Amino acid sequence: MAERSTAAVDVADNSGDEPLAAQAAQATADGVDTQNARAADGPMPEKDGERTNAAPAAAPELHSGHKLARRYRLEECVTRVDGFSSWRAMDEKLRRAVGVHLLPADHSRARSVLAAARSSALLGDPRFVQVLDAVEENDLVYVVHEWLPDATELTGILAAGPLEPHEAYQLVHQVSQAMTAAHREGLAHLRLTPSAILRTSTGQYRIRGLAVNAALRGITSDTPQRADTEAIGALLYAALTQRWPYESDAYGLTGLPKGVGLIAPDQVRAGVHRGLGELAMRALANDGATASRQEPACTTPEELAKAVAAMPRIRPPEPAFTAPPEYQHTTYQQGSYGRPGPGVTSVQNLAVAPPPPPLQSRTGRALKWGVAALLIAALGLGSWQLADTLLDHLNQGNDDPGHTSPGVDDTPKKPEPGKPLHIKEASEFTPHGQASKPNDVPKTVDGVPSTAWITPQYKTYPKFGNLDERADGSGIIVDLGKVQDVSGIDVDLNVPGQIVEVRAAAAEASSPDTLADFPQSLTELERSGKKLQSTLETPVRTRFVLIHITELPADGAATYRGGINEIKVLGPGS
Repeated sequence: MAERSTAAVDVADNSGDEPLAAQAAQATADGVDTQNARAADGPMPEKDGERTNAAPAAAPELHSGHKLARRYRLEECVTRVDGFSSWRAMDEKLRRAVGVHLLPADHSRARSVLAAARSSALLGDPRFVQVLDAVEENDLVYVVHEWLPDATELTGILAAGPLEPHEAYQLVHQVSQAMTAAHREGLAHLRLTPSAILRTSTGQYRIRGLAVNAALRGITSDTPQRADTEAIGALLYAALTQRWPYESDAYGLTGLPKGVGLIAPDQVRAGVHRGLGELAMRALANDGATASRQEPACTTPEELAKAVAAMPRIRPPEPAFTAPPEYQHTTYQQGSYGRPGPGVTSVQNLAVAPPPPPLQSRTGRALKWGVAALLIAALGLGSWQLADTLLDHLNQGNDDPGHTSPGVDDTPKKPEPGKPLHIKEASEFTPHGQASKPNDVPKTVDGVPSTAWITPQYKTYPKFGNLDERADGSGIIVDLGKVQDVSGIDVDLNVPGQIVEVRAAAAEASSPDTLADFPQSLTELERSGKKLQSTLETPVRTRFVLIHITELPADGAATYRGGINEIKVLGPGS
């Protein structure tokens, strides 16, 4: 997989007409129908605008327990169609579940599948289910991909009901941005159905089958960007209405009434978020009709992503508050403890004379006056001592010309960071080896939070796979161009959970490239969230700042990956 092929560009699905219909059944987290042992992302009928290639009718005759490359043990066949089969397997080397697509080496689509898999693997975007291996051996072609047991297929989510507005917004936002990144690399999906979208336990959406699913079925399109955009619009429409936006039923969803065409989501279901409904209509191919405000249609995932970003913010729903149960008085508090049964005379039922007011006797009155006198004396003594202290303080202040008068807060205030300092350039921190992704480093200082420098995917160990060349971790070194006062740092990390610190080189340093060259600590080494921000008590003089990552968060089963979206180095306030 060292050489990248562009053959996968045209190996994809939808063209821009109606999406393909496929009946969806109950599916597992990775898209396997547990009722009839087939993939929910199964075969779909051909439609206008798509081209499919002829394929042998029979898939390779393999069985559970068969091993590929003495490593991947096949466990369960989840689909067998169009001359290929898909399996859930076990990677015995890394002890993790994987998915495997298998087809004969003489299959008419074998070359296209290999090219699509290798192109998809080179993308390395964590928003897609990653291709782990693509091999031809022993008259077989097989593609190994991640298996996400903790993820839920969108088909199953929609079977329970439509998504609330914030969740639907996250769906279209994340999917459109991911597909924008894929198309920039020349890759199309063209089978963006509900069974291709997985939601992880952390609420992130991941897309599986980029280029590969379409290549397996020989599907191509003359307008791949328009096709993927329409597919995202159909996903958003289904998320808002729990209906498929075409006449045919598909993916366990009921289609629209026949003969009425494509109607706005708020006409299908009451209470649909207006902005999201208009966005779905702009993304769908609907004979030139757009949303009610007649905004232009979105024809590429990038246009759709920009339209999503321009929408007003949709807040997540407030957490449901359950009122505590009404306080129940005990029988003692209710006065029923020890209450006799009916017909029994009780002392409580007899009239009892109220007790006399307290302290009305001569002794009581004397006691009250004594306590009052003591309180007055204590108050006077305290006031006198307070006044005496204030006078002494004033006298001492008059003797000291630099003393601050009472009432003025002379506590030094914490410095506030000013505007971001100009960053001349950035480089990858690689003290013991070569840079892994040098071309992505400028993305950390380009002012665009949606671009990022992302580490390769490391296996087994979170500390960069325990590789010798990554013994001191990795990260980004920013060059301010000259020695300046640094008073704060603002870093947007690609994912939360990375163990990271920020360090500064000595003022006289000219080209620091080892950890020892950065002796000044700007932040503590700790596990960080998505944002890493810090304001220094005293500014630090330096030219070079290192964002140092020592441990990566999990990116799947026994795999780890991290990265940085944007770096800002702040100077002192005015």
